[in-house]
Amino acid sequence: MKTLLNSLSVILLLVLVMNSAQAGVSDGRLDVYWVDVEGGAATLIVTPQGESILIDTGNPGIRDPQRIFRIATEQARLTKIDHLITTHYHRDHYGGASQLSKLIPIGTVWDNGKFEDMPDDPGEDYFTFKSDDRKVINPGTELPLKKKKAATLSRFMPLTMTCLGTRKTFIPPPKGALSNKAICKTGRPKDRDGSDNANSVVMLLEFGDFRFYDGGDVTWNQEAKLVCPVNLIGRVDVYQVTHHGLDSSNNPLVLRTVRPSVTVMNNGVTKGCAPEVFATLTATPSIQAMYQVHKNMRPDGQVNNAPDEFIANRKADGCEANFIKLSVAPNGKTYDVIIPANDHKATYKTVKK
Repeated sequence: MKTLLNSLSVILLLVLVMNSAQAGVSDGRLDVYWVDVEGGAATLIVTPQGESILIDTGNPGIRDPQRIFRIATEQARLTKIDHLITTHYHRDHYGGASQLSKLIPIGTVWDNGKFEDMPDDPGEDYFTFKSDDRKVINPGTELPLKKKKAATLSRFMPLTMTCLGTRKTFIPPPKGALSNKAICKTGRPKDRDGSDNANSVVMLLEFGDFRFYDGGDVTWNQEAKLVCPVNLIGRVDVYQVTHHGLDSSNNPLVLRTVRPSVTVMNNGVTKGCAPEVFATLTATPSIQAMYQVHKNMRPDGQVNNAPDEFIANRKADGCEANFIKLSVAPNGKTYDVIIPANDHKATYKTVKK
């Protein structure tokens, strides 16, 4: 009898471990975490199948990799990062990758590889850190994600993660795409950005009716190509504010075209949340809520800040590394945005596309 009980205990323990390693499998939800890397970028996506996608790894050093590791293991209950996308070769986006690979196994790395006239080189430490595989991402690349049947449906819920553009090249117009001429004629160019920001990987995540856009640090003139002369993105529910909210990105043509309901800005205490960008966001009629990883502590923050309940970190000193979580219902019809540290939770409906 004692042997039987011990065997049952071992089986139960194994089941618990397996469940804890695959976040989202039991509830069928898709989760997105914005990790606080203090003005860098690190967005963790966990699919209903428990597969993980990390977009960028924050700054060099141990702080940001440790924060990502804690969210991945303690909140998302992961044992591996299945896919790592590096949007471009700036230190606040690729800097934590090598150190993170020492904390948690990394599957496939997706990035721009080494290309001609590469303006910024991350160095050999980046290109040689341990991973299962490395692939160059291109416009139209779709990550090979596992599919899962929705709990209440007999069909597989559509789940795709697609590259819309990178290295200043974009996908061809979708079949039947309509002209966006009325909006495009209001646009204006800005000075060319010669840094690697302009080469950023632009990703679109789709889960049922839910759509999430992450443009890395893609710059103003390149953004315009995503919506002019035709809309290559479509409408989205959630827009990650591009380039931390700096005004060399976030072309109003994009916001007016994709018409998000919710925005999330991975800004820092003094980085991002630029007045021009904040004005663009507040002037976009479709936006119901604007979230920020940090409160803007510059003098203009008296005007250019979301209400405190929508901000994860509100202090100038002694950063608490609070995160923002988004969780999409199994049927893709609604999603919650949660800031656990502030006891904030709000539910939004996805827009029928």
